[in-house]
Parts: sequence; C-alpha cells; structure tokens
Amino acid sequence: MRGILRQPIAIALIALFLLILVGSTVTIVPETRQGVIVRFGDPKDIINRYQPNETFGNTGAGIIWRWPFIDQIVWIDKRVLSVEMERQQVLSTDQLRLQVDAFARYRIVDPLRMYIAAGNEERVSDALRPILGSALRNELGKRPFAALLSPERGQVMQNIEAGLDRVARQYGAEIVDVRIKRADLPDGTPLESAFTRMRTAREQEALTIRAQGAKQAQIIRAEADANAARIYAESFGKDPSFYDFYRAMQSYRYTFSPDRTGQTNIILSPNNEFLQQFQGRK
Repeated sequence: MRGILRQPIAIALIALFLLILVGSTVTIVPETRQGVIVRFGDPKDIINRYQPNETFGNTGAGIIWRWPFIDQIVWIDKRVLSVEMERQQVLSTDQLRLQVDAFARYRIVDPLRMYIAAGNEERVSDALRPILGSALRNELGKRPFAALLSPERGQVMQNIEAGLDRVARQYGAEIVDVRIKRADLPDGTPLESAFTRMRTAREQEALTIRAQGAKQAQIIRAEADANAARIYAESFGKDPSFYDFYRAMQSYRYTFSPDRTGQTNIILSPNNEFLQQFQGRK
C-alpha cells in the first residue's frame, strides 16, 4: 500500500478510473428530458417518461443507476418541439397561387416507438416536414382563397392537424398545433387581379343586400299603409261626421300651411261650405 502511495501516477490513474466508473454508473435525469436505456443496441427501459398533466417536481427526474460501460441512454426532449415548413406554392380552387409559410408543434409521447422508428428527434422533424407540406397543399387546394380569411380557416387547420397527427403517431409523437404564418399572393398582376375580383364580389353582394332591403321596405310600407287604410275605414264607417271633420282638418293644414312658398289671398263667404268646421257642429 505504501508503495502505491509513493507512485502519484498510479494514484491518478486509479482516481480517473473511479471517476469514469461513477460517471458511467450514476446519471442525473433532468426534468425536461426522458430517456431510453439501450443495452447492446436493444432498448431495455424508459426513464422519466412523459405523462399528461404531470406536475413539475413529481416526475421521474433525479439520480438513477445503470450498468457501467454497458447501458447507454438516448435522451429525448419532453418539451414541445417545432418543425418549420419551407415556403411552398399552393393552388386554390379559384386558380390563385398562394405562397404559404406554416409550422407545426409536436411532443414525443412514446420515446420507445420514436427510438425504434426514427432514432432521434431530428429525424422525426425531417419526416414530418414533407408530410406537413403535403397536407397543406391537399387541404388548401380544396378551398378558395377567401376561405383563409373566414372562420372556415379554423376547420382547415383542424383537418391538417388531424392528418399530420396520424403520421406523427407512427414516430411516437403527437401534434399539438398547426399554424399558417403567412399565405400571400405573388406580387404583381395576380395580386391585383385577385383584389379586383374580391372587390367586384363584395360590390355585387352589397347591391344584392340593398335590393333585398328595398324590397322588404316596400313590403313593410305597403302592409302598414293597408293596415292604416283599414283602421281609417273602420273608424270612418262608425262615425261619418268624424270623417268629414278629419278630411276638413287635412284640407286646412294644406291650404293654410306656412311652409307653402309664396303668399296666396283667399276670399270666401262666411257661409262657405269649406269653412263650416269653423262654425262648429249643428
């Protein structure tokens, strides 16, 4: 023992070996990662696996033990990951070419399936990226450009998300969300012609609404006039003298109205029939 202590090189080698042994035996699992323990290329166990609605601090993170020099750990992120789609051109049903930028967010929920199917997270993203582009082209190609500016856009995104999620499940992932960042028309004549068509369609729609409103107004006015005529007829039939009085008041309002342009002198006999309402009922 004293001989070994007198050889510092041997002490350093032993310390280095013990350090490597401890490092190969003890592993600290972070909260944000899950892992697959692989032994001679064969997956044996899952550590700190993702669980829905898990509470931070109550997961499988912490210190674990493994067989030194035999077990290897493939680390997989538990957080939400993102895959960006390169800008693509999509042809809508109204023959408009759209420049679309989109992205999808996903999470690895089955690390064992992900390891077997892809090996690592980068390959999962590489596999989902063309599927996202294909799903966008297929879904947007079924609808006009105006659908992206209406509430129908929500249904479009749900359909794309559902189709992409079916593929992601094969890689042990689930799609959290799919979003279109931009959907623009190419600059120049296509953009101007699209704006012209949209403006023309809105003007035609406005004319249709105005015509329907005018029609409804005429119907309501005619019904109101008919009801008024019926009420007047019923009232006048019950009291003919009241009808004479009412008609005389209307005639006086028109004849003696101060709003009439110019001045007119009217000379009538006191016994004139036109002025009999001023004499009171007999």
